[in-house]
Amino acid sequence: MKRLIRHLMMVSVLVLCTALPAVAQEKIATVDLRKVFDGYWKTKQANAALKERGDEMEKELKGLVADFESGKQEYQTLLESANDQAASITERERRKKKAEDKLKSLREDEQNIQQFQRQARTTIDEQQRRMRDNILEEVKATITSLAKSGGFTLVFDTAADTPNRTPVILYTSDPDDLTDAVLSQLNATAPADMEKEADTSKSSK
Repeated sequence: MKRLIRHLMMVSVLVLCTALPAVAQEKIATVDLRKVFDGYWKTKQANAALKERGDEMEKELKGLVADFESGKQEYQTLLESANDQAASITERERRKKKAEDKLKSLREDEQNIQQFQRQARTTIDEQQRRMRDNILEEVKATITSLAKSGGFTLVFDTAADTPNRTPVILYTSDPDDLTDAVLSQLNATAPADMEKEADTSKSSK
């Protein structure tokens, strides 16, 4: 039994010894993915497009609501007219039918407004998700390219959080941070107007 234990200990030592050189060869870098994502010119462009689309939908919604409120006032007028005792019974019945038709139309308009709101949220959320996924793919590709050219085997995201919302990396003294290099490469293709915006934001910090 003792011989078996000694044998296992020797095997464990050998495994550790062979593993150490591999660990020593690891070259690790860090990147602030949140900073890269927010600072990428395509993110700013996409956010501006999302805002513009949201503003258009908001304007359209306000128009629908304004028409609905106007319709409610018209319904109240028709209802009061239908209760006018000065009118004949036949006329009051005609007005009552007109008021009922208007109320039915208002209910349909209310449903249409609710459907428009749901569809607008779905459209914006889907557009935002596609934008985020596409940009992250570009960012990841750039990080991979720089990591390979720099000989890095691991790249940690310093902005990442654990499930309980605490940072994954609490401290690093590693000077190999790729954040600025990734941003520089991604923004190299920025249009002239986006470059000016980036320079302005840098100078204001």
